[in-house]
Amino acid sequence: MNRTVDVLVVGAGPAGLAAAARLAAAGAGRVEVLEREQAAGGVPRHCARPGFGADARGRPLDGPGYARRSVRAALRAGATVRTGVSATGWAGPLTLDVTAPRGLERIRARAVVLATGARERPRSARLVPGSRPAGVLTTGELQRLVLRFGERPEHIGRRAVVVGGDPVARNAERTLRAAGVEVVAVVCEQPARRAAFGAVPVLTGTVVSELLGRGRLTGVAVRGGAGGATRHTLRCDTVVFTGDWIPDHELARACGLPLAPGTRGPATDGAFRTAAPGVFAVGNLLRGVEPAVVAAAEGRAVAAAVIGLLEGELWPERAVPVGVATGVPAGSVGVPAGSVGPLRWVTPGLLGPVATPLLVRPERRLVRPVLSVSQDGVLLRRMRVSGSLVPWRSVRLPTLWADGVDLGGGPVVVGAEE
Repeated sequence: MNRTVDVLVVGAGPAGLAAAARLAAAGAGRVEVLEREQAAGGVPRHCARPGFGADARGRPLDGPGYARRSVRAALRAGATVRTGVSATGWAGPLTLDVTAPRGLERIRARAVVLATGARERPRSARLVPGSRPAGVLTTGELQRLVLRFGERPEHIGRRAVVVGGDPVARNAERTLRAAGVEVVAVVCEQPARRAAFGAVPVLTGTVVSELLGRGRLTGVAVRGGAGGATRHTLRCDTVVFTGDWIPDHELARACGLPLAPGTRGPATDGAFRTAAPGVFAVGNLLRGVEPAVVAAAEGRAVAAAVIGLLEGELWPERAVPVGVATGVPAGSVGVPAGSVGPLRWVTPGLLGPVATPLLVRPERRLVRPVLSVSQDGVLLRRMRVSGSLVPWRSVRLPTLWADGVDLGGGPVVVGAEE
């Protein structure tokens, strides 16, 4: 079956739903959202904890409540939200092949917004050796188990090890304890806030080197210290790998979109335009991972550029992909931006004529670092940042940091010095 819509949004998480609500309310025509899971709302659906803002009466919202509110907002604005529907590939520049409960479809749109989000890297992608026993989870799998079976340890385990030290690890540790599961230790390679985990032992500078057990996990081997000289075994029947987020970028790659080296998400400019005319990308697809409110804000922000396209605005020419220091093609209106030193990534990956804030994230904790922006060896701005930068939280640099960028010049590089 072939159909046509005005705007097709792929992904019904915070970014996709916020984009659909804003676009439908602004009169963008037929706005349709596709979600491959059976319920819309994205990752917050599995986060049964507060921290997602408040409702109209000022009461704290948990993840499922936030997800329900986002879905209602999109539907009330006039968007169509379809669940259990997967976009499987591209049949043309703005045409997607879709697998739906009633069969195969081909949907053509005037604009496509990719909001497919991010996922935690599983054990296999982290290259942790050992057997393949039961009891090896990611945070998302843990949350789904709790939502499905309730807080009953027989469905999770009795003794658990949490791998990771960022806020997601803290949430996993609290979820396990609430379910009656003993948390044996938190294992993290980077420094962590030990006080955040209470009485649970926190092993920093340590990695899981092997999973032990047949049929069911019986323990994990860990190593730490200088050169990994210290090795021992933690007895447990559950291990939860947290953090290490990667963009869910399969559909973006199938479209041939260049990916930013640091984030592995599609490179975009400040208006969330990708290298493919008519295709936008927002939310945690661009990097893993920001809070739901940040992803939703990007979903709302993309609406202006989408409506501009629908009203006839020309798609700007593209620059080279993020982080590729090979110069900018003649006539390009964008400048690739990359990061060096202890910074993990910087977004957006392209800078154009519209002033755009920069979002940067460090590879490790940096105490009062000096951040700098340069182009073609010329320093544009340099400033010391008060406080600390941490790997699980991004820092927003205002638009003035990009003042003086030459759109005909080479790559813009953001650096950091301690």
